[in-house]
Amino acid sequence: MGQEGSRSEEMDLAQIQELCILFMKECPSGALHLHEFKRIFGVPSNSSEECLYIETIFSSFDTNRDNTLDFLEYVAALHLILRGNLEDRLKWSFKMYDKDGNGKLDRVNIPAVLYSKPLQTADLNMTPTEICDRIFELVDQNNDGQITLSEFMEGAQKDEWVMNMLKLDVNASGWVVENCGRFP
Repeated sequence: MGQEGSRSEEMDLAQIQELCILFMKECPSGALHLHEFKRIFGVPSNSSEECLYIETIFSSFDTNRDNTLDFLEYVAALHLILRGNLEDRLKWSFKMYDKDGNGKLDRVNIPAVLYSKPLQTADLNMTPTEICDRIFELVDQNNDGQITLSEFMEGAQKDEWVMNMLKLDVNASGWVVENCGRFP
């Protein structure tokens, strides 16, 4: 889920409505399950890293914690993935890292997500712990060993490397393009 400020393939309301119709067609029960979510995003079942990553993302959208995405959760997720602005995407990324919900990231939170995140970077020679250490050097402004939401937002926006390490990507564009043309 790239977090660029502008989208090259902006979705219009009609396309989002088509995707909502598709949701109801493919999920007549009104619930999208994890295995369907994985299928939508093309996550192979034999990839434990990608499975863990997409499960974390799915859980972040499952706001009522019933292990499914209902229509409203689906629409909110779709909006964030396809149309969300940089600030909203960074807040969502922070929430994904902040597993205990205390409003701060420590040196446990970030490596846990980095280990599950498929790293698509030129820094493949760095371990998640080394990446975490560098993120803390660049982002933890008061050096208290914790990153607040404001430090996270500011640090990600001022340093491209940090942004690339912290952003959480859900590549929905291929699925969207494929499915938007399914209706007459």
